[in-house]
Amino acid sequence: MGGTFDPIHYGHLVAAESARFEFQLEKVIFVPAGCPPHKREAQISTPQHRLAMTSLAIASNPYFEISDLEIKRPGPSYTYDTVRELKARLAPVDIFFITGADAVMQILSWYRVRDLLAECCFIAVTRPGYDMRGLKEMLRRPAAWVAERVIPHEVPALAISSSDIRRRVRMGRPIKYLLPESVEDYIRSRGLYK
Repeated sequence: MGGTFDPIHYGHLVAAESARFEFQLEKVIFVPAGCPPHKREAQISTPQHRLAMTSLAIASNPYFEISDLEIKRPGPSYTYDTVRELKARLAPVDIFFITGADAVMQILSWYRVRDLLAECCFIAVTRPGYDMRGLKEMLRRPAAWVAERVIPHEVPALAISSSDIRRRVRMGRPIKYLLPESVEDYIRSRGLYK
């Protein structure tokens, strides 16, 4: 499961656990983005903070692991490079990349998308306020090579987003019950998002 995780919250965790169970995945490896090509570095917390928060959030689930490979790799964090490296490390395995359905809507603009989809399938999970009909329609339009490698997956709706959590912290509003208590404590103790 890839993402910025700034911060990780219950929506991410519910999506990961739902996909793990539904698709009978052996484990879910959380990969915080090192240098996401679609976001300016000034917009996001340091990789070390995002790695620490993700590690705290997944600690209680024995099926969840974390990888720092994107954080350690210099340059932009392209999903293609990450999937190739994970496959080399874990071979022989099938990789399913879990991400939000909204991100998958942009998949045709991703780096080496044809090669990426040859390497793994995508599990496109719903996100708060997202209508799956748009994704399903998008998958009907391009060549079959996209539709065959993207699996829409609806998860329980949790109207939680990282951007809303950051906004709430800046405004002094509560974030309790939106994310694991250990992550909330980490944010407060480090003064993040102020």
